[in-house]
Amino acid sequence: MKIFYKGIMQEIGPILDSYTKQVATIKKSNLHDIEILNEGLHLSIDTLNQFRKLLRTKKYFSTIDKEILFFKVVKPYINGRIKFFSKVRRFLFERPNADIVQQITYVSYLIDKLEKHKLRNLEFFQYMKQSNTLLDHIYFVRGVDRLDFPVDTSHYYTDPEFSTSHDNLAAQVVSYELLTNYYQRELLYLRKLKESIALEEPKAYSFNKVSWTASKTDLVELLYALHSAGAIKNGQVEISKMAEACNNLFDINLNNFYKTYSEIKNREKDTTKFLDHLKQCLLNRIEQDDSQ
Repeated sequence: MKIFYKGIMQEIGPILDSYTKQVATIKKSNLHDIEILNEGLHLSIDTLNQFRKLLRTKKYFSTIDKEILFFKVVKPYINGRIKFFSKVRRFLFERPNADIVQQITYVSYLIDKLEKHKLRNLEFFQYMKQSNTLLDHIYFVRGVDRLDFPVDTSHYYTDPEFSTSHDNLAAQVVSYELLTNYYQRELLYLRKLKESIALEEPKAYSFNKVSWTASKTDLVELLYALHSAGAIKNGQVEISKMAEACNNLFDINLNNFYKTYSEIKNREKDTTKFLDHLKQCLLNRIEQDDSQ
């Protein structure tokens, strides 16, 4: 991002440089982890608020070109990621606790929804993708709202000193790219999973007498404990892979385990209820065996 903020203002450079490095690290992390997504969301919101405090007056930019550059590129780069982290977090909470086919249908629906939004704003999406500049003085300068142009009026009700008529739409272009890539990867994973299940289906019958009889919440608690302790592959395996293995082994559906884990964390007491129960049961058995 350095090429974008050179010459805008001295204070922007260090803030944006720090944000870019941190968000790059988050991007390489597990974006199926709610805590990682929350970290990215809070980082993006905090960074945008830092810029909001800097840009309180219209005269802060020495030239119109610098103002355009900030509201066309810098702010959407961050705001687009706010939208991305928020949408992905919502997706993980709301994805159906259903079989693979239904999950594929749901992710396909989300991709289709993104495409419909793009088509409704196709002219502007093309404007941004083609790096057009003809209307920048209208789209990305504060206080310039032409009623004969499509305008996002939400900035009137948020912070007009920190918004232009189209910077929020520019952020939607950024989030569209990020979300489309995320959902496409998710769709590819689900389709491969569906194929592997179909291929391995005859083998699955060898486990048909092994069933998990405690609650799904108990199993999720155990999974996260094993993962946190590095008990499986030294912790170098994704929690989703562990859940998938349990699905196959116990003929159970743990597709919504991120939400279940969030509920476990929010318990008012007995956060590790099942693990405590396991420990006590083992101690009781040892005691009984020793007494014989």
